[in-house]
Amino acid sequence: MTEIRSRDLITALDEASLSRFHLRAVLVSGMGFFTDAYDLFVIGIASTLIATQWNLSSGKLALLNSTMLAAAFLGACVFGRFADLTGRKRVYWIVAVIMVAGALGSALSPSYWVLIGFRFLLGFGVGGDYPVSAVLMSEYANRKDRGKLVGMVFGTQALGLIVGPLVALTLLGAGASDNVAWRVMLALGAVPAAAVIYLRRKMPESPRYQIQVQGQAEQAATQLSAFSDGQVSTTAAANGTGAGPVMGLRAFLTNRRFLIMLTGTAGCWFLLDYAYYGNTISTPQILSLISPTASTMTKIAIQLTIFVVAAVPGYVLAIARLDRIGHRRLQLMGFAVMAACVAVIAAVPGMTTMVVPFLLVYGVSYFFTEFGPNMTTFVLPSELFPVSMRTTGHGISAGVGKLGAFIGVFLFPVLQTSFGLRGMLLLTAAVSVLGFALTLVLPEPAGRSLEDIAVSTPSTATPSLLMADRPSVP
Repeated sequence: MTEIRSRDLITALDEASLSRFHLRAVLVSGMGFFTDAYDLFVIGIASTLIATQWNLSSGKLALLNSTMLAAAFLGACVFGRFADLTGRKRVYWIVAVIMVAGALGSALSPSYWVLIGFRFLLGFGVGGDYPVSAVLMSEYANRKDRGKLVGMVFGTQALGLIVGPLVALTLLGAGASDNVAWRVMLALGAVPAAAVIYLRRKMPESPRYQIQVQGQAEQAATQLSAFSDGQVSTTAAANGTGAGPVMGLRAFLTNRRFLIMLTGTAGCWFLLDYAYYGNTISTPQILSLISPTASTMTKIAIQLTIFVVAAVPGYVLAIARLDRIGHRRLQLMGFAVMAACVAVIAAVPGMTTMVVPFLLVYGVSYFFTEFGPNMTTFVLPSELFPVSMRTTGHGISAGVGKLGAFIGVFLFPVLQTSFGLRGMLLLTAAVSVLGFALTLVLPEPAGRSLEDIAVSTPSTATPSLLMADRPSVP
């Protein structure tokens, strides 16, 4: 009876109509992810001011731009695993506290190495926010709109990328000194993180995690009914746990099917972030190469314009069409167009020295990055793994992705000196082709329940391991 009632609750979640409680979950997760994006990308602007003030070498500048990404690798792996062992909710507000401390410490840093230390702390918290934000939303979502809802959380990245340059333009336009401007930019990252600490502590634990891992079907039903204002409710069994044995880390990493999927999700994210973060955070340097005489404010304005015109529509269209097109299919399409556009820029003579043609093709590539793998590499790992290993799998994928971002950002100024802008773009095209090929190992999860994805396997799967996340009959 416990198994039947528990499945009833999960079915009610899967078949629920898109409602206000889904949007509340998006808001809570999205506010944190907005902070993640703002903190990760604003350093690309702030570092140009810091480098001038503190006379940073190219090596120190690269380390400043990439430190947070290296820390995010550790944070995603550590907190992703922690959230599977102790619950999503606990990690949810802990990482927000870390982000507040890291942002404020960065803004008040008296020296370069103190700033590096606080950026590392901030990155550790941001990394931990990736798996819990994605997975908690995925586990609250209905089957039909799951991609859209998780995509809406990720879409707040667009706001973070817009607000950063706007803050910089406002401060510099108002006559603020470089020292004041970069400190205010970094400090503002603490504001949304502080706002979500309370909201996240009030949000209930994932009902799927409560049922299938903690064995608290009755509590899950009560909390979900309250959170959804009665829109999702069913009677949970009063007796029995409803939980079966859960998969351990060793079993997960030695299961061929899950290892292949982890290679696909982590590998694609690594390749995407190598190209995406390297280009996005280094956009001011790219613009310096094609327009050396432009002022700092002009470069920031151009960067903001590119993003608003090319990238924002990509985010919006991806959210609207993700579930209809298919999550895997959209990733394939995005990687293909990215590779083609970047190859054109690198191959056509004079393209890298003509501002308008460069920006047009670069903008198309940027659009299909958002309307493609930048969105889907976040969504897919939140769907493809069983509930007891879902944040672990997403955390490893996000962490490996941030490792790729770290390498891209750190190596961009170094490799650019050796190979030039055209050489760097050719490398980005090759990376996009590899991302396309690796996507082919992943299944299509759109429109399917999380539980069906976890247990429907090819013959390579181990039945005893796949059953680990299904409720047991007492």
